[in-house]
Amino acid sequence: MYHELMRTTITLSEQSHEFASYFARARGITLSAAIDELIRRAEAAPPAPLPAIEYSEIGLPMLPRTGRTITSATVKKLEEEEEYAPAKFA
Repeated sequence: MYHELMRTTITLSEQSHEFASYFARARGITLSAAIDELIRRAEAAPPAPLPAIEYSEIGLPMLPRTGRTITSATVKKLEEEEEYAPAKFA
């Protein structure tokens, strides 16, 4: 592992910069130290668990249950909202 400091330039979104700046101020550290700590925390975090896949009686994987029913009206509304173009999927 390297123990030297490395100087680099990064571009952050406004939200990321605001969060890192707030984190730095709250902990009384520099912005660089805050970004370094946040990266190290993310690296050490356990991976998110994979969702359990349910299978139908005939062995086909099923979409996760959401408690909502997908109707033809729901599909039609989504098609209208997203400018559905079947040619894009052919």
